[in-house]
Order: sequence, then C-alpha cells, then structure tokens
Amino acid sequence: MTISTGTSAAGADSMIARDRASAQLGIHVIASAPGHAVVSMAVREDMLNGFDVVHGGMIFSVADTAFAIACNETESVTLAAGADVTFLRPARLGQVLTATAVRRSLSGRSGLYDVQVTDETGAVVAEFRGRSRTTNLPVPTR
Repeated sequence: MTISTGTSAAGADSMIARDRASAQLGIHVIASAPGHAVVSMAVREDMLNGFDVVHGGMIFSVADTAFAIACNETESVTLAAGADVTFLRPARLGQVLTATAVRRSLSGRSGLYDVQVTDETGAVVAEFRGRSRTTNLPVPTR
C-alpha cells in the first residue's frame, strides 16, 4: 500500500508500510494528512456473512485503518483506546467502501476521530468514532 495523495505524516507512512492486516483486506490509501485519511476497500466474497452482506468486522476494519492513519501524525506510536461503530445500511459483494477519517479533538496524548464509511454511490454505510492514545512504544524497525 502506498499513500497516493496529501501531505502524509511519517508515523502513518511507516505504520501503513508494515500493516499486513490492511494489505490482506485489499485496503488502499487514497489520502493521508495529519488528522485526516481516506482509504478504500473493494468488497470480496470472503468478506460476506451468512446473509450475503458485508460482515460488520470488515466495515469496522476499513474504518479502523482510516482512523489509524489519521491519528499517527508524529513519530510516536498512537493506538486505539476505544472505538464505536454504528451500522446504517448493508453493503454487498462488488461494492467499494470508502472510509474518511477526520480528527475532532486532540488534547495531550488523547484524540477523538470520526470516520464515515460510504459506498460507491456516496450512501453512508457506517459511522465510527475512535478514541486514540499516544504511547511511548518504539516504532518497529522491520
């Protein structure tokens, strides 16, 4: 995965370069800037639940990746302290989901981010709110 537009932050660049989970899901970074990110994911058959709609965990994952990129704007490792998601409409095979993350608040080591997940028509599929915490963990070197 490469960051294709925007002024990205070094923390997000190094994180996404090693993000094996997002790569496995086929998540692509569209834009990255401090406090903001846009990613997309095409829905595959192996992402469907028993009702032939996208598994909620997959929707959460695409939102979580956008959140992670948006909140890792420095060389300090920032992790999720918690997150909530509200599913608003089902997504189906072949659709493309886009997650747009925006920082709402940053105070000390704590941040608050909203992520909207839409389908290719612009219909809102889910709303995600993430809470971040900047840590003193070292950035992995491999």
